[in-house]
Amino acid sequence: MGEFASAKGKFSSRHVDANGIRTHYLEAGSGPPLILIHGGGAGADCLSNWFRCIPAYARQFRVLAVDLLGFGNTGKPDPSGFEYSQDARNLHMVAFIEALGLKAVKLIGNSMGGATSIGVAIKRPELVDKVVLMGSAGLKTKVREALLPIMNYDYTREGMVKVCRTLANKSFAIDDDLIDYRYQLSITPDARNGYAATMAWIKKQAGLYYEEDFIRTLARPTLVVNGKDDLVVPLENAYRFLELIPDSWGYIIPRCGHWAMLEYPDDFASETIRFLQS
Repeated sequence: MGEFASAKGKFSSRHVDANGIRTHYLEAGSGPPLILIHGGGAGADCLSNWFRCIPAYARQFRVLAVDLLGFGNTGKPDPSGFEYSQDARNLHMVAFIEALGLKAVKLIGNSMGGATSIGVAIKRPELVDKVVLMGSAGLKTKVREALLPIMNYDYTREGMVKVCRTLANKSFAIDDDLIDYRYQLSITPDARNGYAATMAWIKKQAGLYYEEDFIRTLARPTLVVNGKDDLVVPLENAYRFLELIPDSWGYIIPRCGHWAMLEYPDDFASETIRFLQS
């Protein structure tokens, strides 16, 4: 049995109503609340993004790894009456935090999850203690060729392989069980509808970004992490976040793509824990 397959069932699987959205999350450990927010690639969810880091975090924190709106086992509203916008994701995450009665949460967000962390920390700063942005979306950049397999995912297993290969560095061995798991999550009718609506909104907006003046108002201590070989979020984006966010630190990982939490889980977890506890 592979590492990913053996991780299934190790963490408590729970649901909570977050402003009318049945929201799935995994829970482990005890202590200050730490919310892990996955990225927005097809088939992504809290388990497939964070299974390699949750055990380390659970030794220090109450870990809550959540499925984003439209992903995993969280609700997927009918796009005919619902807009899959970044504001919708921000509001949903705020509702999740409030539904669990949490305050002063620590947020770690990858990619779309990073953009969501930014939105929550700025719009509801009283709910947030510290933020980690890893390969974070949120800055206006040209659409890179590497994004095309993600933006134009074709709901085939071969398409899922292309998505995963885009997200990891070229030497990273991707578990077949992980690919199969994400593929199966991506092809249910409601997941397809939600993902198509999410990508359509991003294309309409010409990217997943905030105005830079908005990002400047992020007033919580923030660690910006980026893989040096990230094909999805280029290294210059990390430097720009550091320029814009007043209280920010940087951590760059060599030979790393967009999946630092999977490619180098020990390095990523130890550095983020150090920051979160400092």
